[in-house]
Amino acid sequence: MGYDEFLTEWHNDSPTLLVHTSGSTGQPKPLLVEKRRMEASARITCQFLGLKEGDTALLCMSLDYIAGKMMVVRALTCGLRLVSVEPTGCPEWEGDIDFAAMVPLQVWNLLHSDAGCKRLKQVRHLIIGGGSISPELEQALQEFPNAVWSTYGMTETLSHVALRRLNGPERSEWYSPLEGVDVSLNDEDCLIINAPAVHDGPLVTNDICILHGEHQLKFRILGRKDNVICSGGLKIQIEEVEQLLRPHLHHPFLITKAPDPRLGEQMVLLTESENRDDLCQCCREVLPRYWQPRRIITVPHIPLTETGKPARAQAARLAAAMQS
Repeated sequence: MGYDEFLTEWHNDSPTLLVHTSGSTGQPKPLLVEKRRMEASARITCQFLGLKEGDTALLCMSLDYIAGKMMVVRALTCGLRLVSVEPTGCPEWEGDIDFAAMVPLQVWNLLHSDAGCKRLKQVRHLIIGGGSISPELEQALQEFPNAVWSTYGMTETLSHVALRRLNGPERSEWYSPLEGVDVSLNDEDCLIINAPAVHDGPLVTNDICILHGEHQLKFRILGRKDNVICSGGLKIQIEEVEQLLRPHLHHPFLITKAPDPRLGEQMVLLTESENRDDLCQCCREVLPRYWQPRRIITVPHIPLTETGKPARAQAARLAAAMQS
């Protein structure tokens, strides 16, 4: 979708807008969202970050997804001056930017260019969402002079409803809900979001979390409920395994699962590396005994969504199809 096309859709008589989910756990789903709720989300974000009329906002993400659409809505709703550039993996722009939103891959690519890194450091508020932030990326952002944030949200909440500071004295492992957003846990320790300004009724997520605080609760994400491998009665959180392996593996990889006639489910390591012996040795040294992958499968490319997230459902189908 182009910028002019989005503006036409935004200014038409319909009170709703068609958006699509990212498809990280399955096929992207179409959703009709209310424009008034998108405006409410825009005001909440700008208020939290202290953005004011006339501040510059960078649009460097595709308008096919909610993150790009919301950058335009924030500019329209709060009077920001929008700077629109081509949504590439390594965006380029000129001049000072007060507010920018990017996916982790864009930030990583910019950090590995002297000019890109210099531009990033001049962004007054940088929010990063749409995928997990690796420890290496987080570490690389520590010396940034301005605020860098990790976002938590989804299409259903019209982008983020909580932010976590990644650098500076306010750096934290805990996400702070934005104004008007309350969180709780259900019996399975999955996060429940109550954000009436942007979503009608409580939203039960698949994110397993722990809470912290007394009045305005903060939360930390452990992983997704549908990313749990139940192997021989043991529950293994996929994200925890990936986190342990990430500092030691130098090729793209993904942990997934496949059916197992004896264990119920087995852990599978998908990798772009062909050096199985080194991978096996690394797993033995890094992972607990019962977290060892039952199979290691070399694939040409790790399955990803269009927005760069792990395509978990596709990975599981791939692992199941390649069982011997």
